[in-house]
Amino acid sequence: MNSRDRTELRKALRQHQTEPEIKLWYCLRRKQLGVKFRRQHSIGRYIVDFYCSEQKLVIELDGDSHFSDAAINYDRQRDRFIRTQGMQVLRFTNLEVMENIEGVLFMIQQALDIQPE
Repeated sequence: MNSRDRTELRKALRQHQTEPEIKLWYCLRRKQLGVKFRRQHSIGRYIVDFYCSEQKLVIELDGDSHFSDAAINYDRQRDRFIRTQGMQVLRFTNLEVMENIEGVLFMIQQALDIQPE
């Protein structure tokens, strides 16, 4: 994970975050939910938006580009791979983050509570 050959891409993604990513990161950083999250973390050939290694939890934010048939199929394939690595994937739309951050954080906290220690 976090292969060196993707370091520059991950760095660029962190420098050009979307508004929903910034908003959610503000709530996840510095162990505010009791665990450490990383931004733009590599898992295999994929780069996920947020990752908690302690709980093996991946959080993905989906903007408009994720709703085409091709994107939906790609996301399914990607989620399937991530789950085969023993990780849980949570997906939220950008709209959910922007309009209901409390609900998003509640769902993340629930996922963290059910993870084995």
